[in-house]
Amino acid sequence: MKGGLTTEGEERAMTDEGDLRQRAIVNLKKKREFAAHLLAYVLVNAFLVAIWAVTSDGTLFWPIFPILGWGIGLVFHAWDVYGSLPGEEQIHREMERLR
Repeated sequence: MKGGLTTEGEERAMTDEGDLRQRAIVNLKKKREFAAHLLAYVLVNAFLVAIWAVTSDGTLFWPIFPILGWGIGLVFHAWDVYGSLPGEEQIHREMERLR
């Protein structure tokens, strides 16, 4: 920075740093939301199992239906949060395939 003006490289570095910060914030929010989702899943399903244990004669374990159904959604949520992004090699391969 000379005389209050920034060079193109300095501007790009500041933008890259800002973009990186925004991506980090988004990732942290996604992780916190997933942790809340997981906690709700465990607590609600534990409560359903407790209701089943108190009221059931042991014939049908009906809590399995919400456990599995909600579990599928939880797996997709985890995939969204912790799944890997495509690498450069995969991107270039796809670009070549599309040409």
